[in-house]
Amino acid sequence: MSDRMFLDFWKNRKLIWKLSKNDFKTRYAGSYFGVVWAMVQPVVIVLVYWFVFQIGLNNATAELKQGIPVPFVLWLVSGIVPWFYFSESLSNGTNALLEYNYLVKKVVFNINILPLVKTIAALFIHAFFVLFMLILFALYGYYPGLHTLKVVYFSASLMIFVTGVCMLTSALVIFFRDLNQIINIFLQVGIWMTPIMWSLEDLLAKYPFLIILKLNPLCYIVYGYRAALFQTDTITGLGWMNIYFWVVTILVWIIGSSVFQKLKVHFADVL
Repeated sequence: MSDRMFLDFWKNRKLIWKLSKNDFKTRYAGSYFGVVWAMVQPVVIVLVYWFVFQIGLNNATAELKQGIPVPFVLWLVSGIVPWFYFSESLSNGTNALLEYNYLVKKVVFNINILPLVKTIAALFIHAFFVLFMLILFALYGYYPGLHTLKVVYFSASLMIFVTGVCMLTSALVIFFRDLNQIINIFLQVGIWMTPIMWSLEDLLAKYPFLIILKLNPLCYIVYGYRAALFQTDTITGLGWMNIYFWVVTILVWIIGSSVFQKLKVHFADVL
């Protein structure tokens, strides 16, 4: 099933790119400030978290897993930027078929590509925040170089993972609309279950059993971003998390694409 999906993606790559750009543009059409709003909200969230944790709770620095102290704002941003992409992609990707229901009802249109259209459209804003993050790092003396290219790898890894998840959720939400509410709750809880604003290493020192939190695929992505930006580790240096992440991603794709293909014949009837 997943092989067919990848083949469809390749055959329709030009259409996917065109729809992704159009999706990004039309999302903010009619708004006076347009796409600026997409950038303002996450920046405000970062500023609030920075104020609460660094100013309010006096966390001026944070420590990487190697025990290296770094500015807290950089540590925070390097974790929350990939989370923003994951959150937006999952929310929009889940509703891809509902939003494009007029295309789903067209017999000749290949609806397999719609979840991917949403995750690619979210990349435009993600690219802006990666640039913002690199500038912020440079202001603190962490200049970009070849090591920064690892951010591209981890961004691509995250896109592949979340697209697989969206294949599953976009198919299920048509028959179970409450899934949207469940996902919203999951995202609200998930940001706190991922080591974005707190150190997993600090917790493991007191509660070793919490190593189970590393089974969160987003933990691998956050660790990867920080390893790339702070030049503290290589991709292979993440050890078993590399294998685990890709095994989970492959399983998600197999399950997601299988469910999507089995249910797609009923999409038009339900919509």
